Amino acid sequence: MTLSARFLKIGPARLFVHVCVLLIVIIWLIPTLGIFVSAVRDKDQIVVSGWWTAFAGSTRTVAARLGTADQQKQEGATYVISGNLLEGQDGRSLKAFGTRIQQPSAYQAGETANLGEGLSLQVNEDGTYRYMKNAAFTDDDAGRRVYVAVSTPPEFTLQNYKTVLTGEGIGQSFINSLTVTIPATIIPILIAAFAAYALSWMEFPGRALLIALVVGLIVVPLQMSLIPLLRLYNMVGSAFDVPSKTYPGIWLAHTAFGMPLAIFLLRAYIAGLPKEIIESARVDGASDFEIFVRIVLPLSFPALASFAIFQFLWVWNDLLVAMVFLGTDRQHLVLTGALNALLGSRGGNWEILTASAFVTIVVPLLVFFGLQRYLVRGLLAGSVKGG
Repeated sequence: MTLSARFLKIGPARLFVHVCVLLIVIIWLIPTLGIFVSAVRDKDQIVVSGWWTAFAGSTRTVAARLGTADQQKQEGATYVISGNLLEGQDGRSLKAFGTRIQQPSAYQAGETANLGEGLSLQVNEDGTYRYMKNAAFTDDDAGRRVYVAVSTPPEFTLQNYKTVLTGEGIGQSFINSLTVTIPATIIPILIAAFAAYALSWMEFPGRALLIALVVGLIVVPLQMSLIPLLRLYNMVGSAFDVPSKTYPGIWLAHTAFGMPLAIFLLRAYIAGLPKEIIESARVDGASDFEIFVRIVLPLSFPALASFAIFQFLWVWNDLLVAMVFLGTDRQHLVLTGALNALLGSRGGNWEILTASAFVTIVVPLLVFFGLQRYLVRGLLAGSVKGG
């Protein structure tokens, strides 16, 4: 079947949906692509041109000075000062030049500019120049400032990443973020899985009330519960002489904030598992723990993976909870906190900021693309049940 025939078979409605999805994907990818390209560009090129021109090179205007009077040579009746304005800058070419800041590109490369009072200047594309006068140069004539438009070929480097990971503290913050995120993702999944199984397949008084409570806790804003939780945490720490600003504290905080959604998603999936499998296992003498470990957990992997994506991304991108429970000292600062600090101290260094930003998003991207095939299956769990 040809491509056109396939499009006709899709139908206009589905084709419209596919086109809209494609446009959304492209719009989301453009900023990520821009960050990646800018992070490997030379810092001087980032300042003068956008990332979309990275493969076409860039042109910027720089100031230079011509030679001094003691460098002049007499050629017949003309005195000449010569040299190269691009000396030591291999691969670059000169497009235009000028003698006034208001008109830095008044003359094209190779053109001879008449500067008046017997002075003329010729600057070639390779940077060589001839500064000429019909009389001997004086100190006032020589050493003149000129402005040249220099074309630079594309330059890519990994030095930006090296600077970020070794000199800006991002490497330590990267480890801190992993230390916070991995346990804060695993702990709520384990606890919520047990709770979801109990709310789905175990009969006990108050089960319906607990389910309603879990659904209600989902809509409670984090900011509303943050201060009471912090006060409780400090009280417990003072009572048992436990130091504040520790990793177990932030693990428990993220576990508390993520638990309602985790129980809700996992219960929807586990409740939709075939009832015959659970009943057959009980007839064979399996306990609830054995049913949960050997049957429910393996069958619930799509739901576990879907929540793991949400929890990992939320904890990894978190700044507020990390600053409250870990503080802002360099030994405990997470990646988002370090990037926020760079915005204040290195706000003009785009090469540092883009490299830091890409380091921040690369792990969530890997997690998402590694588990995204389970995402839709986990989110749609329980919405449709077989007869």
